[in-house]
Amino acid sequence: MTLTVLSVAYSLAPVGPDAVGGAEQVLSQLDAALVAAGHRSIVVARAGSAASGELVATPAPQGIIDEEQRRAAQAAHRRAIAAVLAREPVDIVHLHGLDFPAYLPPPGPSVLITLHLPLGFYPAAALAPARPRTFLHCVSAAQRRSAPAEVDFLPEIENGVAVEALAARHGKRRFALTLGRICPEKGFHLALEAAARAALPLLIAGKVFPYPEHRRYFATAIAPRLGAGARFLGPIGFARKRRLLSAARCLLMPSLAAETSSLVAMEALACGTPVIAFPAGALPEIVEHGRTGFLVADAGEMTEAIARVASIDPEACRTAARARFSAARTVRRYLALYEALAAGETPRRPTA
Repeated sequence: MTLTVLSVAYSLAPVGPDAVGGAEQVLSQLDAALVAAGHRSIVVARAGSAASGELVATPAPQGIIDEEQRRAAQAAHRRAIAAVLAREPVDIVHLHGLDFPAYLPPPGPSVLITLHLPLGFYPAAALAPARPRTFLHCVSAAQRRSAPAEVDFLPEIENGVAVEALAARHGKRRFALTLGRICPEKGFHLALEAAARAALPLLIAGKVFPYPEHRRYFATAIAPRLGAGARFLGPIGFARKRRLLSAARCLLMPSLAAETSSLVAMEALACGTPVIAFPAGALPEIVEHGRTGFLVADAGEMTEAIARVASIDPEACRTAARARFSAARTVRRYLALYEALAAGETPRRPTA
């Protein structure tokens, strides 16, 4: 069966292989896999995105992102989706954005909604859409367990990373790394605190998006702590990320949000680098305490774990990543789900 899949990104974030957000990286993986498998892939995403299939770009926001810009971006997505559906026999519409209720298309082809963020981030009504043939699923068991009992999800599909492409090895150097969107819930200020106490230099890689609260967080909680012991690198591409992840003593993840998954933690393990993380959301499903890293309660325990990180065997990290976090397996499950939904089937979670 040859499919036409319309993938729709969050209206305010660019998509591509070097995207910062996990949802955008997963969409990019699936877009590339669809094209490689001979399917038709159409991607609706903001300008500045890159796609293996056909990119339908909507205008990128300019300057600080406020409510007016959000509404304009969502309206542009609605128009773009409607235009594609009017001209193409689409089999599946796959929505990835937090704001999907603003551009959920009218009844027509089956819609799959991947909930990439903590369920509390979505309006309650979003988890029970009235549109027929509309299916939701989570990206981890921990995320699904947080759902109200009455919410009907498809089986979750765990995220994965390109473990083979991350197999390159570099000698370990004396620094810790933290990586991701620079925003309050990621807890980068706590990584700075822990690394400073451990007297271990810290590199921070990521992007400060033009949201007022993100800019304010960077200006007040991050920038004043930068200096000889801590550097901000900004956004980095895949090759540099792989090099830094391979060379780092450890990856620090002091997230204050209930993480639904963590591609960067998986990537670090694939590079042979232990992860020291707060046990937030799905992180205990990724980090095996004492084997591939440490789960800690606060910045003080993170400091103590940094001192013990040499006890973690890099090869154990790589082995775990190869066995558990392959993007190839994730892609196979999505492609099988696309085919089932296009055929009118409704996969269900097995009952225990």
